[in-house]
Amino acid sequence: MSNVLPFKRPSPKQKHKGKTLCRSGFHKWEVVTSQQFDVKQGKLVTRYKCKRCGEEKVEAH
Repeated sequence: MSNVLPFKRPSPKQKHKGKTLCRSGFHKWEVVTSQQFDVKQGKLVTRYKCKRCGEEKVEAH
C-alpha cells in the first residue's frame, strides 16, 4: 500500500498559527538544555528557542 496524502488545504487560521505574535516581538521562549557551553566564547551560555516560530537566541552569563 502507498501512503495516503491529505487533499484538504490548511485554513488560513491553521497556516499562520502563532506567527502574528512572534512578528510583533512577543516570542514564547523555552530554554534548550542540550548544549550549555560555547566553545568559541569559552563561556556558559543559555540557549532559548521560540516555541511558536523556532527562532533562537543565545545569552552569555
